[in-house]
Amino acid sequence: MVNNDRLLATFLELVKIDSETGNEEKIQPILKEKLEQLNVQVEEDEAGQYEYLGANNLICTLHSTIGNEKSDKIYFTSHMDTVAPGNNVQPIVAEDGYIYSDGTTVLGADDKAGLAAILETIEVINEHHLPHGQLQFVITVGEESGLEGAKVLNSSLLDADYGYAVDASSPVGTTVIGAPTQMKLSATIYGKKAHASTPDMGISAINIAAKAISEMSLGRIDDETTANIGRFEGGSATNVVADEVTLQAEARSHSEDKIKEQVAHMKQVFEKTAQEYGCSASVSIKESYKGFKVEPETKVAQIATESARQLNLDPQIKVGGGGSDASIINSYGIASVILGVGYENIHGKNERMEIKSLQLLAQQLLKIVELTHQ
Repeated sequence: MVNNDRLLATFLELVKIDSETGNEEKIQPILKEKLEQLNVQVEEDEAGQYEYLGANNLICTLHSTIGNEKSDKIYFTSHMDTVAPGNNVQPIVAEDGYIYSDGTTVLGADDKAGLAAILETIEVINEHHLPHGQLQFVITVGEESGLEGAKVLNSSLLDADYGYAVDASSPVGTTVIGAPTQMKLSATIYGKKAHASTPDMGISAINIAAKAISEMSLGRIDDETTANIGRFEGGSATNVVADEVTLQAEARSHSEDKIKEQVAHMKQVFEKTAQEYGCSASVSIKESYKGFKVEPETKVAQIATESARQLNLDPQIKVGGGGSDASIINSYGIASVILGVGYENIHGKNERMEIKSLQLLAQQLLKIVELTHQ
């Protein structure tokens, strides 16, 4: 029932619309209009009032068909923003069955593949008058900046028993039932400024930071925990001993105890190293989002895996290493898992999306709708 040509055309249209995180103001009204034309009730929250978000979230409801009012109420969510560089995307449909960018930007399949599959699902439901329970489609902003749009989502507009984030970099058919907690760490190292010709008169904050990083446990800590220094900046000129640098870091873990231990370790190393040089460090730690774990026996996970089986996909169940809006919506009390979308090499200029996977994704969403109505 999926119209493959229409699905591909929708995906190509969406990836060409600029929507880097914090600049969703162009794509949001286009998505709103498309959804309204599909007879979906669309509501906006007030997420756009925050300066770091470019538009409001969309909470869209397709009411149940007659006789299916008692069916489970489910939701699907995808995000409209992309990472940078994501402006002026020029998609290329290659002979190998994949879609790429021209190599100057990301493709934006994360998560416009999810959006395209959702729109095609609604198209097919309407065209074929398919029976269904109440369906909600939650289209968020600011996901790539740390799930910021979902964090300020007006949860009172959500009306679902359980649901699915269409947003995992795994093969279609995969169900992600867990994700880690993420904590962010910001450190400022204070040294002593001097002219580079008299370095003994100063203390380089860059050197302090470098020594601290060299003594810090980073990367893969264990099978549950990772840590990364993502940004390092400071200094003013080559002829000045830098007296201040800032670093942005993160840690993730499926264990609450381990993530607390990891960020405490990172903070302690920064402070101790600075003290050894007779200087100081200011370190702040903030929880970005909490992890979640849904048991594989729960209905939300069972329906996902059954939909994969019925489509002859590989119904893998796994625990993921990244965050998604499912992390936040789970915290609102709505059981949520993440569906594999099939995009590859996300967040890089070599990102790609297999056309077959896009088609299978739309088929899986329709199968989930079928399995949840009565």
